[in-house]
Amino acid sequence: MSTLRTSALCLLLAGLAGCATTSGDAPVTQRVTQRNTTHGPVLGIDDAQATGTYQWKGLPFAAPPVGERRWRAPADPGAWRTVRSAQAFAPACVQTGRLYGPGLNNRYDATIGSTLGQTLGSEDCLYLNIWQPAAASSRPRPVIVWVHGGSNITGYAADPVYDGAALARTADAVVVSVQYRLGIFGFLDLDALKTGQPDEDSGNFALLDIVKALGYVQANIAQFGGDPAQVTLMGESAGAVNVYALLASPMLAQRQPQLFHRVIALSGGISSAATLPPGSIAGVLPRSVWRQRGQGLLEHSLIAEGSAKDEAAAKATVASRQPQDLAKYLRTRSADELLTTVQKRLVPARLAGSNPIPDGHVVAADPIAAIRAGRYVKGPVLAGNTRDETKLFPTLLAIRPSLGGVSGRLIDDAAVFRIAHTYDPEAAPTTRVEDWIPKSLLPTDAPGTGFDARSRELDRIWFGAIRDDVLGALRSQQPQVWHYRFDWDELPAPFDQIFGAAHAFDLPFVFGNFGPSLFANISYTRANRPGREALSMAMMKSLGAFAHHGDPNHPGLGTTWPQWPASLVFDADRQRTRIGVK
Repeated sequence: MSTLRTSALCLLLAGLAGCATTSGDAPVTQRVTQRNTTHGPVLGIDDAQATGTYQWKGLPFAAPPVGERRWRAPADPGAWRTVRSAQAFAPACVQTGRLYGPGLNNRYDATIGSTLGQTLGSEDCLYLNIWQPAAASSRPRPVIVWVHGGSNITGYAADPVYDGAALARTADAVVVSVQYRLGIFGFLDLDALKTGQPDEDSGNFALLDIVKALGYVQANIAQFGGDPAQVTLMGESAGAVNVYALLASPMLAQRQPQLFHRVIALSGGISSAATLPPGSIAGVLPRSVWRQRGQGLLEHSLIAEGSAKDEAAAKATVASRQPQDLAKYLRTRSADELLTTVQKRLVPARLAGSNPIPDGHVVAADPIAAIRAGRYVKGPVLAGNTRDETKLFPTLLAIRPSLGGVSGRLIDDAAVFRIAHTYDPEAAPTTRVEDWIPKSLLPTDAPGTGFDARSRELDRIWFGAIRDDVLGALRSQQPQVWHYRFDWDELPAPFDQIFGAAHAFDLPFVFGNFGPSLFANISYTRANRPGREALSMAMMKSLGAFAHHGDPNHPGLGTTWPQWPASLVFDADRQRTRIGVK
């Protein structure tokens, strides 16, 4: 049979069938799977031999939010009839390059270090990815939908840490990762864009994207072996903020059937200043702040392109134009022009930042108050934090004298990437603590004034405060609330002091991925491999137990995981797990 006829036969075969194809003298074997979705048939990858999963990547769950669709609620994608390839990740959502990727190639590589501050990705980015265990199952599997972090201004589903194969196989669940609009494209409150539709007028386009993806899961996941009645929504950092925002969303609180049934929220919260202790760092800012920022984008865009000479002239220009003309103006600006305005004008003016906007419809005006009143999507909640969250944000030690009043980092992101990307963790250390942390914060363990103490204080008023606020609110309404603290810090010196168990350092354990990624070279050694792999297995099995039963307990923990306010401590030495209750 010819290669052409063999390939054609492969396209016709559905389900779990596989075909081998050859090209010339070089045999190439590619096993593929076909599924039918509400928009059209898709062809994925049979990776059963390598990872024990079937995979579909780059599945469109919404129409491209470009042109007139920029700053609109997501719409259905166009349908197709011929089989569509779903074998490669879609581009990252447009963003300004940061330390965490995606670089020029939508993957972890050296271009991340050379594109810091540049515009990357695409506005055509509303796609999701699915990993289905290849092992046979007599019943539909629970579904875990992953929402990546990145301060709501960066991040991408193709990050190798987020590959869902190991988690899907170990948790015996269907894993889905979604992309959503970032930065000003995901969160923008501006009167000129209002349409009279409450969801669209909220300015929370990123959250609407996630809701749209959850709707896609409800309509299609059965085709991929998943159970639409057992969906766990999971996010980390900004992803957790977004998950909590949807948990307390007035738009979703009474919706039936529910779009999700359980929540895993790692290193995030949804507190306004109203519900936090004095001096804490809130994530939910008043809507007036977001309106000011939206207006700032419009006015500074006019200044940047020369239509106004200063802010006064820009305000006069805005006042003289019709809303539809202003909306058209912003929609015709390129993504690069808009993001350059953000970086060069809004950041210095303190008008930048992206997070859920408390509009009262998509996002509750006070999410914690909504939860305490029982107005939220009911279901078990599993939260997690790392012990040393704020060691990933050492520059913030400069914001207050009580935190030391100086940045805790001496080198910039380009230098951090250069060191981390090429580091050999098996060799003798080639960098010192003194190269990274200022003298005033050394030694790192100095009581009260060291880097450790200052970082703990920042964590107390930030991650600790928002954790206690949201989990306390949830616990007042339901018993099914669990929390873990991730303590693993077996990094080679000096990174055990510089980072320890920092923010997001639990994610490779959550996904079972210790391959190439930003901090892999400074974290993982042959010596610490047995302990970290055992810890990762215990963590993934807990996520699986939670997705299946709404309870993270399983025999492999070796102890009982009590409900909040107790915490389970996930830790390991170089050889074995050290899991206990705090």
